[in-house]
Amino acid sequence: MIGAIAGDVIGSVYESRPIKTTEFPLLQPGSTFTDDTVLTVAVADAILSGADYATALKQWGLRYRGAGYGGTFTKWLLSPNSGPYNSWGNGSAMRVSPVGFAFATIGKVLSEAMRTAEVTHNHPEGIKGAQAVAAAVLLARHGESKAVIKREIARRFSYDLKRTLEDIRPTYGFDVSCQGSVPESIIAFLESEDWEDAVRKAISLGGDSDTMACIAGAIAQAYYREVPARIAMEVRDRLPEEFLAVIDRFDREFRVS
Repeated sequence: MIGAIAGDVIGSVYESRPIKTTEFPLLQPGSTFTDDTVLTVAVADAILSGADYATALKQWGLRYRGAGYGGTFTKWLLSPNSGPYNSWGNGSAMRVSPVGFAFATIGKVLSEAMRTAEVTHNHPEGIKGAQAVAAAVLLARHGESKAVIKREIARRFSYDLKRTLEDIRPTYGFDVSCQGSVPESIIAFLESEDWEDAVRKAISLGGDSDTMACIAGAIAQAYYREVPARIAMEVRDRLPEEFLAVIDRFDREFRVS
């Protein structure tokens, strides 16, 4: 889980000033967790406690109201009604990685990813984005090769993963849709050499940097089995104690590297 959260923290300062290079300082004074981290922790907490996903998302979201949620999600968060709003945004994909770590079979991961998404993002693309990320995490965690991960995600979700970052980067811009950011985040992982490289490559596309780095970082943690200790420690220092309690319990429960 720390792989997703570290990606979010590192990408946070580049969301408002996109860059097109992998050469940048990883952690700066302004690097902080955003809604991606809050809602990832919420999903992990729901899995650990057996709570309803909508309830957990609201409880954690309301505790951290200034984390940078989108306008429609904020309305949902503050509304007494917890019905979904047909979103195809990448909010469903950025919070789903705990599902890929917690469940053992592709069938269970896909059904549980859908459950995490559909409480808000019940549009087919919103559900698909969450399922694709969770499935990629599961396949990586099970030791599948990048070739297998690429083939399976492309086959199941009809994402074009044949493109390269060099093809994408020159014309790519800020895109909060699942269909316009999840495949690109997966490609950043597929072209990476290690966890840090995956996050740098995701941010270098110049898009929704914190979310794309969160997605790529989650898959990369599952695949490479570690986040560099120096980065993990610096990121942990920027998180509230109640986040760390959930992260550490989740890691103990599901043996996340």
